[in-house]
Amino acid sequence: MPTLNLTIAEQFRRNFVALISLFIAVSSLSYTSWRHEQTEENHNHRMAAFETLLKLGELQQLVFHRHYDKAEDKGNPRTGWSYVLTIRDLTTLMPEPVPQSADQLVETWGDHWEGLGKSQQSADTITEAIDATRNQTLTLLKSLK
Repeated sequence: MPTLNLTIAEQFRRNFVALISLFIAVSSLSYTSWRHEQTEENHNHRMAAFETLLKLGELQQLVFHRHYDKAEDKGNPRTGWSYVLTIRDLTTLMPEPVPQSADQLVETWGDHWEGLGKSQQSADTITEAIDATRNQTLTLLKSLK
């Protein structure tokens, strides 16, 4: 009859395969969970970036209509405010420096929207802020794997 007083070393040796299997299972589960979270985060960044690019394009179009075409119906500053605030909200889902760039866009819009149609400097400053946010967003998109 086998003795019940096995040493820890003997128990480890007898259960070595089971312990290795348990370690592999826990490691695999941990990696899969981490990878899923990374994939979801990248998906969220990607979707927010695409929406941001669309809104930036619409804001740029509004600036062109307001400043160059003098079309007040297509270049309404209230619509511009809704674009810049939506852009800022979307960029909060993205890592720095994109949100900082969007905050700068909101500030620039607030300082210069009244000059659209009157001041080339206002149009240029707003366009530069739009381009800066666009470039930061594109850089983020290129970095996602």
